[in-house]
Amino acid sequence: MHKKKHLLLAALLIATSVMSGCVSVPMATPEQDANAKTFRIQPGKSNIYVYRNESMGGAVKMEVDVDGKQVGTTAAKTYLVVTVNPGKHTLVSHAEGENNLVVDTEPGKNHFVWQEVKMGVLYAGSRLQLVDEQTGKAGVGECKLVDIGSK
Repeated sequence: MHKKKHLLLAALLIATSVMSGCVSVPMATPEQDANAKTFRIQPGKSNIYVYRNESMGGAVKMEVDVDGKQVGTTAAKTYLVVTVNPGKHTLVSHAEGENNLVVDTEPGKNHFVWQEVKMGVLYAGSRLQLVDEQTGKAGVGECKLVDIGSK
């Protein structure tokens, strides 16, 4: 009986996700999105791109922290970019639980992190994975920029 309850709950979560479509997060303008996709880097800085190019978990928003500060919230087919000083930075993805990743950034370089959506018990989970530049640029290209404002 316990197994049936979990299957029913999983089916309900999937149906809710499909029926509700993508959730809303604040989006940047098309111009800001196009500019971020030039992958330019400020002198002496590094960029960290965090992207979700999957449709799975479309009804789930996930907060992203960099070095203990919330920088934005992602949804399906979105990304955010954060400019940082070179060095080690801790990223945290908040979903069902937290997933951490330390990225050692280099000056003048873009770093790409895939925020993979994972099936959770009651809610979607996530896993942060550092990917190579080619994979990262392709993933970002499939997504739209989240407006992180002055965070």
